[in-house]
Amino acid sequence: MAQEVQSDAQIVKAVLRNVRVSPRKLNLVAALIRGKTAAKSLEILAFARQRISHDVRKTLYSAVSNAENNHGLDVDRLVVHEAHVGQSFAMRRHSPRAKGRAGAIKKYFSHLTITVRESEV
Repeated sequence: MAQEVQSDAQIVKAVLRNVRVSPRKLNLVAALIRGKTAAKSLEILAFARQRISHDVRKTLYSAVSNAENNHGLDVDRLVVHEAHVGQSFAMRRHSPRAKGRAGAIKKYFSHLTITVRESEV
């Protein structure tokens, strides 16, 4: 039984862990850059209105720098292969309610993994 082995030499990633934003909000920003070139994605994130877009831009820039310096890939041919968002822990807080009760509040944290690869074309 033969399996195809995909070379990971052209795939480079950068990870941002425990960022204080919900995964749902972070995924909206990550969806803006999936499948686009690295240069176009950096431009999109520079003008995005969301607060978290600055951190996403820094992570994408780190992935591009890793590809250039550590793997010797051409920066002009890089494409955002994957922008994966995962949930981290949730801080639990309480809000006072009527009759001495307390309402639960969860403040979510997220992980972001950006993977870039060199396009064939």
